[in-house]
Amino acid sequence: MYIADQWKAYELIDTTDGMRLERWDRVTLERPDPQVIWKNCGTSPLWGHADAVYRRSKSGGGHWERRRQMPEAWTVAYEPLRLTFRVRPMGFKHTGLFPEQAANWDWFSALIRHRVQAGRPVRVLNLFAYTGGATLAAARAGATVAHVDAAGGMNRQAGENAALSGLSEAPIRYLTDDCEKFVAREIRRGNRYDAVIMDPPSYGRGPGGELWKLEDKIFSFVCETAKLLSDAPLFFLLNSYTTGLSASTMGDLLTLALQTAGKKDACVESGEVGLPVTASGIVLPCGAAARVTFPD
Repeated sequence: MYIADQWKAYELIDTTDGMRLERWDRVTLERPDPQVIWKNCGTSPLWGHADAVYRRSKSGGGHWERRRQMPEAWTVAYEPLRLTFRVRPMGFKHTGLFPEQAANWDWFSALIRHRVQAGRPVRVLNLFAYTGGATLAAARAGATVAHVDAAGGMNRQAGENAALSGLSEAPIRYLTDDCEKFVAREIRRGNRYDAVIMDPPSYGRGPGGELWKLEDKIFSFVCETAKLLSDAPLFFLLNSYTTGLSASTMGDLLTLALQTAGKKDACVESGEVGLPVTASGIVLPCGAAARVTFPD
């Protein structure tokens, strides 16, 4: 398991009864989590005293219930990489940041730094890039990044996070575009990247209403995206939060896709991504990742 255990501004305090209790700097939140299937296991005295709780609706969706006065938005810092993010209670229980992804940030940042320190530039393509956590980690390590997301609001927030992190002048292109269409155009243009980060949603629509369903799209899309890898690729990272798509399946998918693209020397590993739980000492699985590195 890849564990994000270097946070100081974020803490997963406790889990029970389908909920997680979290500290985001000075703000505490209770949010639903489908992985928390155990009951009556919460021991933290903070249960029931969080600043806000996300209530699911029986008809679908839900809403945030604020229990006390709290800021509309605030910042959390990931100190190991000197990154700062603005977070807030958002729709569908989100906050604008997935803290478990710090485990992947640390991994690929080390790879990028090593190559950059050797005097070799690194071009990174970040697809379904959301609010820029991976983008900023790659830029901090010294890469040039193409940040692609279909939601303009997410890209604006990524730019805000870059400013908060002192990376306003970093070589990042923020592109509001359908990821499939962008990849197709890049192939036609002959552009190449040394690394790819891909964090696709289970289901969604592009800016023109294009339908995306992960199980139907992901293999062919990874095969196409692999065509953008340079002659000296560095890594390929595939994340998933889709229940039922195991880490091993993602690893197999990447192996086969890269073989199709002629990259038969890839080293593939995969595992769950997790967050340590303070109260119980367990590690909560929060999705999965498949990681590929190439001989340098």
